[in-house]
Amino acid sequence: MVAADPRRAIPSTDRLLALPEVQATKTRLAPHVIRRVITEAQNDARHGELAPDDVAPTIINRLSALSPTRLSSVLNATGVIIHTNLGRAPLSDAAREALMTAAGYVDLELDLRDGKRSKRGMWAKAALLSAVPDAEDALVVNNGAAALSLATTVLSVALDMPEMVISRGELVEIGAGFRLPDLMVSTGVELVEVGMTNRTNLDDYRNAITERTGAILKVHPSNYWIGGFNSAVEIKELAQLAHEHNLPLIVDVGSGLVDADDVLTDEPTMSAALRDGADVVIASGDKLLGGPQAGILLGKTEIIQRLAKHPLARAFRADKFTLAALEATLNSPSTPIHDALHADSKSLRERSERVAQELGAEVVAHDGRVGGGGGAGVPLPGWAISLPESYASALRTGSPAILPRVADGRCLVDLRCVPAEQDKILMVRLREVANEVAS
Repeated sequence: MVAADPRRAIPSTDRLLALPEVQATKTRLAPHVIRRVITEAQNDARHGELAPDDVAPTIINRLSALSPTRLSSVLNATGVIIHTNLGRAPLSDAAREALMTAAGYVDLELDLRDGKRSKRGMWAKAALLSAVPDAEDALVVNNGAAALSLATTVLSVALDMPEMVISRGELVEIGAGFRLPDLMVSTGVELVEVGMTNRTNLDDYRNAITERTGAILKVHPSNYWIGGFNSAVEIKELAQLAHEHNLPLIVDVGSGLVDADDVLTDEPTMSAALRDGADVVIASGDKLLGGPQAGILLGKTEIIQRLAKHPLARAFRADKFTLAALEATLNSPSTPIHDALHADSKSLRERSERVAQELGAEVVAHDGRVGGGGGAGVPLPGWAISLPESYASALRTGSPAILPRVADGRCLVDLRCVPAEQDKILMVRLREVANEVAS
């Protein structure tokens, strides 16, 4: 007598869908997501990886643990403030509240006083002009690359003056192999490279200007620095040269610092670039500014209005969430980025020692970093809890996920970017990992 195929005992899809626990998940998960979880469990059973009797309990457990998003909240214990792999700038409480407001119907392009259509993003624009009063006008697009593409296209290619003069020392490659020169060339710009990698002078720019020159571009090499025998031309000098030839000067300051900061003395600011004569200043919103991903363009009214009217401005348009979070960031007294940058070293050490004492671990000196293409080479003196390297994987894959730094065979937990109110949660997780490692 042939034994019955055990796979026949696998519950049918209709039977599994009818389970009360499965029905209850319909309020937070889409039908196709629920069916996918059911199918996966059934396939596990068909392949002998799951007993038929365990299919229903497994589905219930998987659905209960499933969220509509696969993103995981992470405690950043690396000491790197603007961590690109962790989404760059964490938003302030005010910006998070603004996102919740923007999630519903909002007066994005409506004047509630008369019920007529209004201009998009006017409140974010007003916040920018209030924070950077040296700017005559402002425009927000969806990221820094879009801002640069728009500026180079409108001020050069669209005028049939495709040449753009730039120093060889400023041909920047940012993360994941993305090169700004490639971006600009893709818009139709013809880059005219001047000077040497380490030295560029004003005559290099002057001698490169022709009747086909559309603009002069200066880019802050934010993720590297050139030392030793080097020189670069200041914005004031470039502005004077550009205006002598009736050319616009575009300055990409990169990280979005509004005003001078005593921790980052060499970091260019939007305000200073405008005061020094730049016609358009470009910056990112999700770096030192501490806001959402956005491309910020500040400058002369005539030029900003030309940018805003170009068809590409619509393609690069920022959404309501970006505009709401950016406005709230600019109107807030501080941001998590600013707080981490200016964290008190003594306080960091005291917090670290309290955690380390509970674990019998050692606290070591550890320099944090700005990250995100800002403050290149600037150390941020601080402290870290030194643990065995084996802790790192367990910390990353647990709940909540904690990302430490692994260096020299040690797992280093730096509290610079961990809010103090999260210390207890961090401690609980570290104890759990210590027990796992010990067993």
